[in-house]
Amino acid sequence: MSHSSGVGESSRIEWQWAAFSELAPIELYEAMALRQRVFVVEQDCVYQDADGRDSAAWHLLGWATGSGKTTLFGYARVFEAGARYAEMSIGRIVSAPEVRGSGVGRAIVREAMRKCTELWPKQPIRIAAQRRLEQFYEAFGFAAAGDPYDEDGIDHIDMVKPA
Repeated sequence: MSHSSGVGESSRIEWQWAAFSELAPIELYEAMALRQRVFVVEQDCVYQDADGRDSAAWHLLGWATGSGKTTLFGYARVFEAGARYAEMSIGRIVSAPEVRGSGVGRAIVREAMRKCTELWPKQPIRIAAQRRLEQFYEAFGFAAAGDPYDEDGIDHIDMVKPA
């Protein structure tokens, strides 16, 4: 299922939701390429991004269409409660570097939260946030839930948004 919202004057966002088995090979390739481009290359963090959990997740792909081409600009994955944490969760939230500062990161989080509450209403949502983004997630109602920790050389903190 997808729906649109405006982005800028010359492009549009198409949100695409899919279970792992519903992703076309090119969609999976684009999602993995964006995740690796940001989390592995840009953040200089060598780790196994293909973590064996993708098959249990719903995947959000944010496509920008404009100037005659379609580009994947954002991605996130969501898990039902019990699949990863006791709470439902959102992870691998990523936006392409060229669209940062335009509000698309907030749009990705809003759309992921919308899907979580659609699929699993009235439940808390957990994220494993990079510490540098703690205030960003606080603006969505998330609060720190535990002590900071190191994950693959980057400071993180678990955060929960109450139901």
